[in-house]
Amino acid sequence: MEDTIASVSTAVGNAGLAVIRMSGEKAFEIADKVFKGKVQVKDQKSHTLQYGRIVDDDGEVVDEVLLAKMAAPKTYTREDVVEISCHGGFYVTGRILRLLFEKGARPAEPGEFTRRAFINGRIDLSQAEAVMDLIQAKTGKSSRVAIKQLEGKLSSELNDIITALTNTLAHIEVDLDYPEYDHEELSMKQVEEEAKRAMTRLDKLLGSFHYGKILREGMDVVIVGKPNTGKSSLLNYLTRKNRAIVTDIPGTTRDVIEETVNIGGIPMKLTDTAGVRETRDPVESIGVSRSLEALEQADLVILMMDASDWQTDEDQRLLELVRSSQGHYIKVFNKMDLVKESENIDELKRLNPDSVFISIIEDKGLDILEKRLIDYACGNKIDLDNQVLVTNARHERQLRLAYESLESALEAIRSNMTLDIVALELRSALEHLGRITGQTAEEEIINAIFSRFCIGK
Repeated sequence: MEDTIASVSTAVGNAGLAVIRMSGEKAFEIADKVFKGKVQVKDQKSHTLQYGRIVDDDGEVVDEVLLAKMAAPKTYTREDVVEISCHGGFYVTGRILRLLFEKGARPAEPGEFTRRAFINGRIDLSQAEAVMDLIQAKTGKSSRVAIKQLEGKLSSELNDIITALTNTLAHIEVDLDYPEYDHEELSMKQVEEEAKRAMTRLDKLLGSFHYGKILREGMDVVIVGKPNTGKSSLLNYLTRKNRAIVTDIPGTTRDVIEETVNIGGIPMKLTDTAGVRETRDPVESIGVSRSLEALEQADLVILMMDASDWQTDEDQRLLELVRSSQGHYIKVFNKMDLVKESENIDELKRLNPDSVFISIIEDKGLDILEKRLIDYACGNKIDLDNQVLVTNARHERQLRLAYESLESALEAIRSNMTLDIVALELRSALEHLGRITGQTAEEEIINAIFSRFCIGK
């Protein structure tokens, strides 16, 4: 790309410092027109900092800055890059940017720096998407997963599969195009074995998506129950703050209350709902309707029940509602402190063997509930240090389509179809995998991905 782009790469607003990034073949030339230091930028050693001043055409000092020079190709974009660390604030950063634009740079588009890194071959499309995941990471675990994808762990796994399938397809195409030549023919059994190996690896990646998606996007956990079972108290406990009003009066919560928390390194959006019951109160009725909507959209439901009064028709109707609308739920019995007789406790646990029994007021059993939430999210089956995770729904779809294409290739082999049919399915699988890395991604997909980036990244 011949043009040179510039933008503020730090958050907009008043701050102690801001970083203005410029990339392109004229980056050093433009910087020399506005920056005054001990040496000219063109003579400055690459990957070093230099103290100096930004001055305008009249020689007026705009700001004292540090200028980092990075010569291609060892830069983020593989182009010449200049980064100016200046004082934060709307006026100073805006003034410096206007000077750069006046001297030949143009405003960067959203995600254009990362897009140039992709176009220039420094990263592939999945790594580019990991940049945004890293920026938006909510926990240490989600940050680690994004870093591994940015480092190319997923790309490396996919490229291994792509290389093996490409070699197999190349052998098939030689057999199809040059049958008269003396060469080693590839047997259908060899093609079948290679397809099966690829499917095994794809299946493992697909199996990681449940946990990967939760790490990237968080898990929606909705707390439901009849009024006054302790839903709001549980929300307050898990968020470690008094987010919801707690009283002994049934129907206190009349709307859904949402809060995102970090439990065991997993981002979870907790939703406290209005108690589900028949009511003539129009405001409470709206809250109940919203509770039912939240229930439909949840990844997991915590069904709160009163351990001292749980065998009611209302509880049974609520249990049936949760089962019919949402397959994944944890039944939680609160107020165990009110169940005094040991035989009653034994009976309660015997009739509800998979439930969690807690007392919020006595702070008992809540650690067990948190562990159940973490176990549901990952099942303790994920090794973050060694396992490649799929976190992106776009990637998961393309992996699934590639898997289905390989299934069709196997079916073609078993049905004794010709090699050209098998080759067609292998090409389809490769095309889907290439859409993840960007090798075969359509321009509109690439545009859509980078349009979600912030300006300056």
